[in-house]
Amino acid sequence: MRTTITIDDDVIAQIEDLRRREGLSLKAALNKLLRAGLQYQGQPPKPRRYRTPTRRLGLRAGVDATRLNELADELEADGFAAGDSR
Repeated sequence: MRTTITIDDDVIAQIEDLRRREGLSLKAALNKLLRAGLQYQGQPPKPRRYRTPTRRLGLRAGVDATRLNELADELEADGFAAGDSR
């Protein structure tokens, strides 16, 4: 089917970029983009799951992780005694 359409400058720039990257004709690029757009009509694309990278932080030798709350309490008490009102 032949028809005449008006394409905005920013859109035609993206189409031309696609044509250059993939070596397509204008017709092929437009058909590819229209098919891709029509595929998602009415349904948003599924978001990709984000995974947070993890790593071991580790503690220095001699630090007992089960007693860190005691250390925090001691530091808070020392700060209170010194007049620090954080």
